[in-house]
Amino acid sequence: MAEKVLLVDDEKEFVEGLAERMELRGMNVDTCTNPEKALDMVNGDSYDAIILDLQMPGVDGIEVLKHIKKNKPEMQVILLSGHATVEKGIEAMKLGAMDFVEKPADIDVLTEKIKKAQARKMVLVEKATEKKVKDIIEHKGW
Repeated sequence: MAEKVLLVDDEKEFVEGLAERMELRGMNVDTCTNPEKALDMVNGDSYDAIILDLQMPGVDGIEVLKHIKKNKPEMQVILLSGHATVEKGIEAMKLGAMDFVEKPADIDVLTEKIKKAQARKMVLVEKATEKKVKDIIEHKGW
């Protein structure tokens, strides 16, 4: 099954180039250059992995990550930055980011991380489904 990815970065040329390379590897890629619009996309759809730039004008990647993890905790976020700091990386991981990668990211490494994100999301969704079924069985007066 093809991985469904949302790529969010304010650099349009970077987004287009990376999306093309990811699509050549069989992924379904949506792109967005506006962090506020990206939140709408996340709320309206489901992604296996969200590749998110750390530094964007307006709302930065850390704030977008907080919103995603609050509303869709099963979604896996990989932060991407050309100006990474250890402190920001630690903060991102504490907030629930799956990984933190520096630009320019090696496409093979990023592809492997996206595959791991898809697998991790599937496990989380299965656990949530099992819990719902168990709750229904326990609380339903058959």
